[in-house]
Amino acid sequence: MKIKLDENLPVSLVSVLSKYGFDVETVFQEGLSGHCDDDVWKKVCEESRFLVTQDMDFSDIRKFKPGTHPGIMLVRLMAPGRLELVERIENVFSTSDVTSWEKCFVVVTDRKIRIHFP
Repeated sequence: MKIKLDENLPVSLVSVLSKYGFDVETVFQEGLSGHCDDDVWKKVCEESRFLVTQDMDFSDIRKFKPGTHPGIMLVRLMAPGRLELVERIENVFSTSDVTSWEKCFVVVTDRKIRIHFP
């Protein structure tokens, strides 16, 4: 599974998720930091990458209807510090069949994972 980490997530997640066999790139690595969401989204779709983000601009399930894109994981933690983000995201990717979430809209909170399938 190909993953794109948005700029609002720790870069250390690249190595964390790569050890589970995922192909991980970041918005920062591609020189898209500070670019508008449309530019990031265009690149995500061009590369067919599953976007992992905290950006609420990607939260509208009507705009990002499951099945119309490579997939989005919106991470919404109560205290989203770097360590908490890395720990929660690693837990999700190491214990769930995330490869079945392609083309889905997924919301990850401290305690739940909600998956909206196409």
